[in-house]
Amino acid sequence: MKKNQSICFKKCSKCGFVWPKRKSFLNDPDLRIIGYQPDFEELMAGLFLFNHNCGTSLAIKADAFEDLYDGPMFKEKLRGTKDCGGHCLHKGDLSPCPTKCECAYVREIVQVILNWSKKG
Repeated sequence: MKKNQSICFKKCSKCGFVWPKRKSFLNDPDLRIIGYQPDFEELMAGLFLFNHNCGTSLAIKADAFEDLYDGPMFKEKLRGTKDCGGHCLHKGDLSPCPTKCECAYVREIVQVILNWSKKG
Protein backbone atom coordinates (compact mmCIF):
# COMPACT_ATOMS: atom_id res chain seq x y z
CA MET A 1 0.00 0.00 0.00
CA LYS A 2 1.23 3.46 -0.88
CA LYS A 3 1.94 6.06 1.75
CA ASN A 4 -1.04 8.39 2.36
CA GLN A 5 -3.44 5.78 0.96
CA SER A 6 -6.02 5.16 3.64
CA ILE A 7 -7.91 1.97 4.24
CA CYS A 8 -11.68 2.26 4.12
CA PHE A 9 -14.60 -0.15 4.17
CA LYS A 10 -16.17 1.20 0.96
CA LYS A 11 -15.95 4.23 -1.31
CA CYS A 12 -18.82 5.27 -3.57
CA SER A 13 -17.72 4.99 -7.18
CA LYS A 14 -20.02 7.83 -8.24
CA CYS A 15 -19.87 10.57 -5.60
CA GLY A 16 -16.68 9.52 -3.80
CA PHE A 17 -18.28 9.29 -0.34
CA VAL A 18 -16.15 7.16 1.98
CA TRP A 19 -17.35 4.82 4.72
CA PRO A 20 -14.27 4.23 6.88
CA LYS A 21 -15.74 1.24 8.72
CA ARG A 22 -18.50 -1.29 8.15
CA LYS A 23 -20.46 0.18 11.06
CA SER A 24 -20.53 3.62 9.42
CA PHE A 25 -21.70 1.94 6.20
CA LEU A 26 -24.53 0.06 7.91
CA ASN A 27 -25.52 3.11 9.99
CA ASP A 28 -25.86 5.37 6.94
CA PRO A 29 -29.53 6.26 6.25
CA ASP A 30 -28.52 7.17 2.68
CA LEU A 31 -27.88 3.48 1.87
CA ARG A 32 -30.43 0.76 1.24
CA ILE A 33 -29.86 -2.93 0.62
CA ILE A 34 -31.56 -3.92 -2.63
CA GLY A 35 -30.45 -7.48 -3.20
CA TYR A 36 -28.08 -10.37 -3.02
CA GLN A 37 -26.30 -11.99 -5.95
CA PRO A 38 -25.15 -15.49 -4.97
CA ASP A 39 -22.03 -17.36 -5.89
CA PHE A 40 -23.12 -20.97 -5.50
CA GLU A 41 -19.57 -22.32 -5.70
CA GLU A 42 -18.08 -20.05 -3.03
CA LEU A 43 -20.85 -18.62 -0.84
CA MET A 44 -18.75 -15.84 0.70
CA ALA A 45 -17.95 -14.57 -2.80
CA GLY A 46 -21.62 -13.66 -3.33
CA LEU A 47 -22.47 -9.96 -3.44
CA PHE A 48 -24.73 -7.84 -1.28
CA LEU A 49 -26.16 -5.02 -3.40
CA PHE A 50 -26.91 -1.54 -2.06
CA ASN A 51 -28.25 1.73 -3.47
CA HIS A 52 -26.69 5.01 -2.36
CA ASN A 53 -28.74 8.21 -2.43
CA CYS A 54 -26.41 9.68 -5.08
CA GLY A 55 -27.98 7.23 -7.53
CA THR A 56 -25.35 4.53 -7.75
CA SER A 57 -25.39 0.88 -6.76
CA LEU A 58 -22.65 -0.69 -4.68
CA ALA A 59 -21.66 -4.34 -4.42
CA ILE A 60 -19.87 -5.79 -1.40
CA LYS A 61 -18.69 -9.37 -1.03
CA ALA A 62 -20.69 -11.43 1.44
CA ASP A 63 -17.62 -12.24 3.52
CA ALA A 64 -17.58 -8.60 4.71
CA PHE A 65 -20.77 -9.38 6.66
CA GLU A 66 -20.21 -13.04 7.58
CA ASP A 67 -19.74 -12.35 11.29
CA LEU A 68 -23.23 -10.79 11.55
CA TYR A 69 -24.65 -14.32 11.65
CA ASP A 70 -24.05 -16.73 14.51
CA GLY A 71 -26.74 -19.36 13.92
CA PRO A 72 -26.56 -22.87 12.49
CA MET A 73 -24.72 -23.57 9.26
CA PHE A 74 -26.22 -26.27 7.05
CA LYS A 75 -24.18 -28.35 4.62
CA GLU A 76 -26.89 -29.60 2.27
CA LYS A 77 -27.52 -27.76 -1.00
CA LEU A 78 -31.27 -27.53 -1.63
CA ARG A 79 -31.12 -25.30 -4.71
CA GLY A 80 -33.12 -26.93 -7.51
CA THR A 81 -34.99 -29.33 -5.21
CA LYS A 82 -38.70 -29.29 -4.34
CA ASP A 83 -37.76 -27.88 -0.90
CA CYS A 84 -36.09 -24.80 -2.39
CA GLY A 85 -38.17 -21.62 -2.44
CA GLY A 86 -35.84 -20.07 -5.01
CA HIS A 87 -35.06 -16.96 -2.97
CA CYS A 88 -31.38 -16.93 -3.99
CA LEU A 89 -32.31 -17.13 -7.66
CA HIS A 90 -33.89 -13.66 -7.60
CA LYS A 91 -31.36 -11.02 -6.59
CA GLY A 92 -34.05 -8.56 -5.46
CA ASP A 93 -35.72 -11.11 -3.16
CA LEU A 94 -34.75 -10.09 0.37
CA SER A 95 -37.02 -12.50 2.24
CA PRO A 96 -35.61 -15.04 4.68
CA CYS A 97 -35.27 -18.68 3.66
CA PRO A 98 -36.96 -21.23 5.95
CA THR A 99 -35.06 -24.25 4.63
CA LYS A 100 -32.03 -25.98 6.11
CA CYS A 101 -29.94 -25.17 3.06
CA GLU A 102 -26.28 -24.13 3.01
CA CYS A 103 -27.36 -20.76 1.55
CA ALA A 104 -29.97 -19.99 4.24
CA TYR A 105 -27.57 -18.16 6.54
CA VAL A 106 -26.92 -15.52 3.87
CA ARG A 107 -30.66 -14.78 3.91
CA GLU A 108 -30.35 -14.27 7.67
CA ILE A 109 -27.53 -11.77 7.15
CA VAL A 110 -29.86 -9.90 4.77
CA GLN A 111 -32.41 -9.71 7.59
CA VAL A 112 -29.79 -8.33 9.99
CA ILE A 113 -28.87 -5.62 7.47
CA LEU A 114 -32.54 -4.82 6.73
CA ASN A 115 -33.22 -4.40 10.45
CA TRP A 116 -30.04 -2.46 11.22
CA SER A 117 -30.80 0.75 13.10
CA LYS A 118 -29.81 3.63 10.80
CA LYS A 119 -28.12 6.61 12.42
CA GLY A 120 -27.49 9.73 10.36
